[in-house]
Amino acid sequence: MELKDYIEFANKNPACYIATADGDQPRVRGFLMWYADESGFYFHTGTPKNVCNQLKKNPKIEVCFIAPSQDPARMKMMRLAGKVKFLDDVKLKSRLLEERPFLKAIGIGKPDDPMLAVFKIYTGEAHFWTMENNMRESVVEKTKF
Repeated sequence: MELKDYIEFANKNPACYIATADGDQPRVRGFLMWYADESGFYFHTGTPKNVCNQLKKNPKIEVCFIAPSQDPARMKMMRLAGKVKFLDDVKLKSRLLEERPFLKAIGIGKPDDPMLAVFKIYTGEAHFWTMENNMRESVVEKTKF
């Protein structure tokens, strides 16, 4: 697989689950990825949230994207493990607020709002999972980026 295959899958299936570490306790929550391109997989959150603090303490993350299917045998999942980088870029945050106007409803109205955090997974590895390779995880092709 090539990175473009993972980017396409994530952009088509942006609802995902992310895992962080809180000390020795894993924490998982649902997220809506903003977008992905060759430079990374982009997300946003609020700085007061636990997830933001967990990622600042430990930038390692794992994300699971799933393509929904009524037939479990046809379900496809993409797992991505890597590191995040927080981006303090007013242009990028302005674009975010244009593309996601619902953020204004929760009180984030300006790109320089200190409660707005944008981060990307910029390095790591990804792989696809299907029922076909369910018991062969150790031999599934993985792509580094």
